[in-house]
Amino acid sequence: MDPPVSKKPQKASLDEKKKRKRKKKTKQTITRAVTHIPLIEANPGKLEALDQLVAVYLPLCQQYTTLFCEAETSPDKYQETVFKTDLSDRLHRVAIQQAAGIAKSFRTNRANAYQAYLEDVADYAQAKAKAQAEGRMPAFKRREPTWTEWDLPVLRVPVIQANVNVVVVEKSEDSTFDYWLRVSTLDFGNPLRVPVKLASYHKRALEGRTLNASTTLHKRNGVWWLTLSFDEDVPLQTKPDAPTVGVDVGIAHFLTTSTNKEYGSFHGKMARQHKHDREKRRRKAKLRACLEKKGVPKGKLPSTRSETSQRLSRHVKQEINRAVNELVKDHPDARLIYEDLNVASMRFKARVMNSYLYASHLGHIPEQLAWAAAKQGMAAHTVRAAYSSQECPRCHYVDRANRPNQKTFKCLVCGYADQADRKAAQTLAGRWGDRKLAACRSTSEVKALLMTRHEAWKQQNQQRIQDAGPPVQLSFWDPQRCSWNHLTSEHLSVERGA
Repeated sequence: MDPPVSKKPQKASLDEKKKRKRKKKTKQTITRAVTHIPLIEANPGKLEALDQLVAVYLPLCQQYTTLFCEAETSPDKYQETVFKTDLSDRLHRVAIQQAAGIAKSFRTNRANAYQAYLEDVADYAQAKAKAQAEGRMPAFKRREPTWTEWDLPVLRVPVIQANVNVVVVEKSEDSTFDYWLRVSTLDFGNPLRVPVKLASYHKRALEGRTLNASTTLHKRNGVWWLTLSFDEDVPLQTKPDAPTVGVDVGIAHFLTTSTNKEYGSFHGKMARQHKHDREKRRRKAKLRACLEKKGVPKGKLPSTRSETSQRLSRHVKQEINRAVNELVKDHPDARLIYEDLNVASMRFKARVMNSYLYASHLGHIPEQLAWAAAKQGMAAHTVRAAYSSQECPRCHYVDRANRPNQKTFKCLVCGYADQADRKAAQTLAGRWGDRKLAACRSTSEVKALLMTRHEAWKQQNQQRIQDAGPPVQLSFWDPQRCSWNHLTSEHLSVERGA
């Protein structure tokens, strides 16, 4: 008989929190995963017992995932049991915890995307009102943002994110196998013992390590796989006075630094492969729709998924990892500053560009940057990305028109010009330590702060501009009526606002 389901633990005391904070200042703890361990040494009867377990576990996890996603309150992994199941209390609790993690990620991404949509609507309304006031409505072609409700997560791959209460990894005393997995199953009181045999590279990775209590079991292509993990403490090597290097994320180049270096690109061969695969999937989708109209059963319809697309996705991530490793290698003593990127809220007008955005896996870049920096003991920090590509580093003026094309940045007010990605990386590096900007809760507050700094720049340079050229109306600067070519950088350069 299993013990009662565990309750919510007590909160850490103030002294314990201070102790953890002191440790974080001196070292970073990273979790390394040892993946692709096949459970092929087990006999068919044991694997069939695992299949029976996941056949009950996965639907229960799906029920709690849907419940947490639709609930008004935040997902709680200590939620009281709601649904009836044949699983033990321990496995029931593991299913709730796994579902809570999935739902929390879903709700966070959806909330960020919806907030970005609301800000786009406000920006659109402001641009439309300005166009109406200036009589430019016939030429106003900007589309009003629309919101499409997200689909709830559907669990298709059999995965069990287990803890030590249901899956225990035991060191084998027999030289034939390396470990034994003791797995709780539907047969109460009779746990399943599955042998684990490691490859040579698995043994090298785990040599001298202490395994974590959590394990992951998943099934792909009819084979069960095991994932083990262990913690590693990496001391911080970045000095407090280390130079800051801004890192901008993009499709043309995966990474562009403020030191004028570029790493990786989705253009070229990968873009051509993606275009070919996209056209192939579109043809399959048309054929599927045609056969569905003719009454062909759903199980016999051709799938729009392809192995080529999966291989391309893996290849893109490998190229991103290679680009990140090269960046870290070129800046070993620097402090990396990169944008807090929210890919879920990024949208283009053209479907082709949205397809390229999805295929380029930009959301993988910040995660890989954080991992690579932590692995090397480097300091890496995120800053607000709002308007980093539109803000002028000289006068802080923010406008979409500052980017006449994808490669060029040219300020409409002061005429500052530079390569767009390099300028964005320099802007991100300059935002490190900007407490006022970090305190902003939304992009509208960020824009208001930047425009306030722009007004301060105008007031500070008013006398110099009047002495250098014709008078300018400082309340509203029209770049068509102002000539800035004769002003030198010395006249226009000012310190960044506090």
